[in-house]
Amino acid sequence: MSRPAHVTSGPYAPPAPARTLTVTSADGARLHVEVHGPVDDPEAPAVVLAHGWTCSTAFWAAQIRALSADHRVIAYDQRGHGRSPASAACGTDALADDLEAVLEATLAPGERAVIAGHSMGGMTVMAAAERKAFREHAAAVLLCSTGSSRLVAQSTVVPIRAGRLRTWLTRHILGSRAPLGPVTPLALRILKYGTMGPGSAPHMVEACARIVHGCPRTARYTWSQVLDALDLDHGVRELKVPTAIVAGTADRLTPPAHARALAAALPDCVGLTELPGIGHMTPVEAPELVTGRIRELVAAHVHAHAEVEESA
Repeated sequence: MSRPAHVTSGPYAPPAPARTLTVTSADGARLHVEVHGPVDDPEAPAVVLAHGWTCSTAFWAAQIRALSADHRVIAYDQRGHGRSPASAACGTDALADDLEAVLEATLAPGERAVIAGHSMGGMTVMAAAERKAFREHAAAVLLCSTGSSRLVAQSTVVPIRAGRLRTWLTRHILGSRAPLGPVTPLALRILKYGTMGPGSAPHMVEACARIVHGCPRTARYTWSQVLDALDLDHGVRELKVPTAIVAGTADRLTPPAHARALAAALPDCVGLTELPGIGHMTPVEAPELVTGRIRELVAAHVHAHAEVEESA
């Protein structure tokens, strides 16, 4: 599967990986995985990035550029997205299987990493919380713009009062089978309204639009049905590693109420950051802050863990 069209210059142009590999998940699904940074340096801490619905590894371009100087950054395309082919299985178990497979293929036995998930990528982390490979390899987690249940009912994409009508309209808009078409000025305005804050710079909107419009229509529809029925509240309670949360106050897809509910339910929440005026695409809209949170988690839970082991 060819990579979707994306921006080719600037901070959101996807950097070339140091290594690529194809990882096979539990059901045989093939996943495109990229490794950036000092791949042969055992001292370089590992960061694993899981993107959201309709996105790809290109979504993390800013974080990959900033972190790969001194971190081994592992990013993968969710099944049906980017360069990972679609498969028959779609659901939270498949998302968890895929993350497990990526961790086992890219990390040494016992090696611990910070795992960051945006939107559906955060849901992937919640789905995998009880998995053996996740518990072996996760040092800490960053959840960006995500939720664990009631996604459609709480979305404010349709600007009317909450209730059955809004839920029905939202379900049909987000679950539309219609093609998105080319990235036009109108398409940019629609995407910005639905997914980004009002102050988002044009180059940010352009980068997100090219990624989202590159997602195959079938994958967009199929995974929208999974998100509509999502219930990962149990996974939140099982996510027992230190977990930080980032959310935008202008997020219409996963409004801040989701982040606050996660913070209240997590066994080990180490901070909730609400970003005024920022929408759903936090890693693109607030790249330095998201990168900074990842670095903080690495320093506190990967480097510190290694130092304790050395002194033991």
